[in-house]
Amino acid sequence: MDRSEYYKAIDEFCLMDDTFMSAVFDGDNKTVALLLNIILNRSDFEVIEVIAQRSYNNLLDRSIRLDIFAKDSSGKVYNIEVQRNYEGADIRRARYNSSMIDTRLLSRGQKFSELADSYVIFITESDVIGAGLPLYEIDRIVKQTGTYFGDGSHIIYVNGSYEDDSALGKLMHDFKCRNAEDMNYTQIADRVRYIKETEGGRENMCKIMEDLNKKSNYEKQKQIALAMIKTEKLSYEEIALCTDLTVSEVKNLAEGETA
Repeated sequence: MDRSEYYKAIDEFCLMDDTFMSAVFDGDNKTVALLLNIILNRSDFEVIEVIAQRSYNNLLDRSIRLDIFAKDSSGKVYNIEVQRNYEGADIRRARYNSSMIDTRLLSRGQKFSELADSYVIFITESDVIGAGLPLYEIDRIVKQTGTYFGDGSHIIYVNGSYEDDSALGKLMHDFKCRNAEDMNYTQIADRVRYIKETEGGRENMCKIMEDLNKKSNYEKQKQIALAMIKTEKLSYEEIALCTDLTVSEVKNLAEGETA
């Protein structure tokens, strides 16, 4: 894609596009605090860390990339995702995200009782739960007693199709706006305006999109190389030449495939 194509894409973005949403909220503690206050119906969040596009890998080399990872002043952590389709918002994906986050929250020697509360928040374009509610809060309970289990794990689905005059309804309206002037929340609109309407913001967004395209192309080339390796007909050097990978990268792929 050339710059003009990137600019056209940026003009069409809204906050329901995960790459754009990540860029808007990345590093902005106050705006993420506003987002969490609205979703969780509070007014006291103090966010101390916000990281966009954080990646985690497990021991089986299955990775996840979090749209937004945030931590508040009490140590609680939040993963905020936007999902435009049912597959991306699968309930077991929410469970997987929660488990992957938990594995990073304790250091060697810490007690399990020190494990911080975690929130996985999916903002979905449609009502994937299907009960017509603006928001769904999922916590574990003791089945026999109906009492709250209290393990600190929380999953929340926000119905992005729900709009009304409530704070959450106005926020979901803003998530679907392409133009900052149509938004309800000035603080969020200012961030959107910076990326869409200033040279610095647009160039930063272009760089993010270029990096993602390069990573996507690299992953495709790796898959092609793996398919070639399985045929056992080409040398590592020949595969590297066909895929633009290095011989060392092809060798590592082959060793991982046969390990």
